[in-house]
Amino acid sequence: MANHKSAIKRIRSNEAKRDLNRYQHKTARTIVKNIRKAASKSEAESLLSKAFSALDKLAKRNVIHKNKAGNLKSSLKKHVDSLA
Repeated sequence: MANHKSAIKRIRSNEAKRDLNRYQHKTARTIVKNIRKAASKSEAESLLSKAFSALDKLAKRNVIHKNKAGNLKSSLKKHVDSLA
């Protein structure tokens, strides 16, 4: 256990940040999954901007690597474009 007041506060704030990061990461994964499961192109396109925004936020906050965000965005766009 930490002995200093600042270390105790740092542990608390890290836990709060971890919870928020996990929530946002899970939300982004769910959006990506819904795009991949979407039956119609219009439905997938409406979710696409939401997914791009979520992935960019995660990359900006270093929750995921910026290249991973780019790769996911690229593969999602290709998938949506291939839908009939």
